[in-house]
Formats: sequence, C-alpha cells, structure tokens
Amino acid sequence: MARVLALVILALGLAAAVGAPTASAAGEEKRPVLRVGTEGTYPPFSYEDGGDLKGYDIDVMKAVADEAGFDVEFVEAPFDALFPALDSGRIDVIANQVTINPEREARYLFTRPYTYSRGVIVTATDTDDITTLADLKGQTAAQSETSNWAQVARDAGANVESVEGFAQAAELLVQGRVDVIVNDSIAVLDYLATTGSKDVEIKGEVDDEVSEQALVFRQDEQGLRDQADQALQRLTADGRLKEISEGYFKADVSAEDGGDVEVEGSGKGKSTWDVVREAVPPMLWGVVKGTVPLTIISFLAGLLIALAVALARLSSSRALRLPARFYISLIRGTPLLVQLFVVFYGLPQIGIKLPGFTAACLALSLNVGGYAAEIIRASILSVPRGQFEAATTIGMGYRQSLRRIVLPQASRIAVPPLSNTLLSLVKDTSLVSIVLVTDPFREAQKAASASGEFLALYALVALYFWVICFLLSIAQGRLEKKLGRYAV
Repeated sequence: MARVLALVILALGLAAAVGAPTASAAGEEKRPVLRVGTEGTYPPFSYEDGGDLKGYDIDVMKAVADEAGFDVEFVEAPFDALFPALDSGRIDVIANQVTINPEREARYLFTRPYTYSRGVIVTATDTDDITTLADLKGQTAAQSETSNWAQVARDAGANVESVEGFAQAAELLVQGRVDVIVNDSIAVLDYLATTGSKDVEIKGEVDDEVSEQALVFRQDEQGLRDQADQALQRLTADGRLKEISEGYFKADVSAEDGGDVEVEGSGKGKSTWDVVREAVPPMLWGVVKGTVPLTIISFLAGLLIALAVALARLSSSRALRLPARFYISLIRGTPLLVQLFVVFYGLPQIGIKLPGFTAACLALSLNVGGYAAEIIRASILSVPRGQFEAATTIGMGYRQSLRRIVLPQASRIAVPPLSNTLLSLVKDTSLVSIVLVTDPFREAQKAASASGEFLALYALVALYFWVICFLLSIAQGRLEKKLGRYAV
C-alpha cells in the first residue's frame, strides 16, 4: 500500500510540475500569453525538427504576437481537434493554414490573409487520367476531413477518405488505396522535396483558384483579432512578412502574385536512423509525461469507482442498483474516444472546463470503472455464500465480513482480468493527444508526418508500449504467485 501511495504522489507531483507555469524574472513585466493551436505535422508550415517547433506559420505567428505585444504558447493537436479546442476556449487562435471560406466565416473571425496558395491535384505517377477537378467524379480522394480541400474534392464528386494529414494521404496514394489527393501546392512540393518520392506527381491545378489562409479567432474575440490584423498589416508594410516567406519559399506567398515557389524540403537529407534517433527522446518524454502518470492515476481512481459501482450493483436497493447498471451500460456502450471528447470539449459548454491532463484522467478513470466494476462484482459473487454465513455466525456485520473475508478472496480472483484492464488502459492512453496531452504516439505522428518514415517510427512507438505492457505482465505474474499462497 505504501508503494502505491508513493506512486500516486509521484504521478501527481509530475503532473503538477508539467502543468506549472515558470516564474518570470524579478522586475520583468509580464505580457499577455496567446495560446496558439497548430498541428506540428504539416511541413513546411508547422512541423517538428529535432524537438523544436518550426515552420512558416510558426514564424508568422511569433512575429504577429511580438508586434502586438503578446507572448505565445503553442498547443499542438491534430487538425480535426483544433476547431473544437478553439470553440471550448482551450486555445485563442489557430495558425495552421486555415483557408477562408463562407462556412468558416459564419462561425469564426479571420484576420487578413498571410498566405495565398493554389490547390493542386496529385495522383500516382502512372495515373494519367485525373488532371482536372472534373476527373475526380467517382474517384477516392484522401483528405483531412476538416480542411478546405476535402470540401473541394467532395464538391467535385469524389468519395473522401479521412486522414490526419498530407503525409498519410500520400502514403495511401503510393499504396494504391486511394486515387487522388487535392491539397495545397506548397505542402505537396515540400513533401516531394523532403521524401524524394517518384511515386506521386502533381497532375493539375484546381481551376486556377487562389485560396487565402489566415489566423482564426472566436467570434467573441473581436479585440484580439483586430490586434493581430493590425500587426499583420504592419508586418506586410515594412516587408517583414515577405522576408519570412522568402526564407521558406524563395517567393512571397503573403502576396497573391509573389512569384514561383521553391521548397527545399523540411527534413531533406535525414536517414531513417537519424529520424528514429531524433524521435527517441521526445517519445520517451511522452511516456514519462503522459502514459505513466495517466495510467497510474486513472487505474487507481478507476478501481475505487469500480468497487463502489460493483457494491451498488450487489445492493438490495433499487436506488443504488439502477444507476450503477446505467453507468456500466453507458461506459461499455460508448467509445472511449467519444468519452474523451465529451469530457474535454463538451463539458465547457455547461461551464465545466478541465485542463487536458485532468480531463484525460477523468475520462480514462470512468472508462476503467465501467469495465472493472463487472470484474469486481463477478469476483465477489464467486466467493462461496457460505463465507458470508460463517462470518455472520461469529458476529461479523456485513461491512466487516466484506472487508475481512470476502474482498481479500475476491481480489485474488480479480487479479488476472483486472490486469487485462490495466494493459488496455496503457494502450488507450494513445488517444489522449486529441485532448492536447502529450504521449509517445503523438510524438511518433509528428515525426512521421515530417519525414515519411511511418514503418520505423510506428514500430518504435509500438515497442515503447510493448515494453510497458511486458513489465506489467511480469508484475502481474508475481502478484498472482504471491496471492496464490492464500488460496484454499
């Protein structure tokens, strides 16, 4: 028990240390902090390189914030999670090549454009019959679901398969699983330059239309939007925005006709070994910062919930049994991903706004509680009824019998299935990136999107999880052996 408490205290301390803001130097005036949502997996606009967040969008956002008198805190998340994060107040602005369109303008505030780009049609090298939007009808396109290009492909009659980013879409195209991609020309050029791929090619443009990308704010942040807009205007006027653009593209993409873009590639020249070596430390940090404390806290809290729910299910009171049955049915009948979204993005709409780590712990604990409750209930029922009767004859009450006689025997029976629940929990922590919590799988996604090394990086993150689960399996075997000494 002492070891368990020590682990809990260590995990809570680690979580607090991770979430604690650093103190400013004495006498230093603190500037407002602008929380900026970005993918970190969309080179050359937003990507990780050697553990540092880089890209055109990153540099533009830093320049805008500095000009407007803000400090910036970048929050990385999958693109599909950026808009829910903005809606729920988790971030203040999105800087991720968000295209201005009427649907988004109806819900959000945009600054003036800081990028002008053209859409291109990408197919496998040996495909020559898809060169215009008209050719997309009936074809399968791989697109990020919430991007503007997904709607362009859908409007052209394509069947859209959702992916997280362009690198994943390109891999599906290479494998022949999809027929076409519609995306930003700059992102495509960066992918080709980075990977040196000869398997995919740009086969056409999207009707010569120029798309405009801007920073995105909530409707109730008119003041912030205006400050960012004025900062962009000044950066454009004095040439700083052009300078940032030319540093990445050898052209001014902040102007509608700024010249031909040249992209060198965000990760050009790196071998597979270099990519994997650079990914090891951030993935290990994801284990320490995310997987381990989330697993410890959520499992212990889940067990407490499960015990309470199991005893409620065994109660003779309908007022306890029915809510317990409903809770178990709700948890086991809904996906964990949905539960995470409800806790993190849904609850703020009724005034309950939890930090990402806390929200992840709550959702995972409730999920563990729903499954483990039935394991504990079955374990209690497996203890012969005569044990209760024997305890009663020597003067023990119900609670004392449960604590001294039944639960010790039930715990031995419950260890194997509860261990399976623990192992599932370890793997389920790979979903927490959607609630803005760092974990090794998210780090692998960022590295793979920037480099295209999917097999090596995903195999590495699988190895991390396997090692954790293997060590837990060893601990389970020893615990079962120890408890087995008390078996009758």
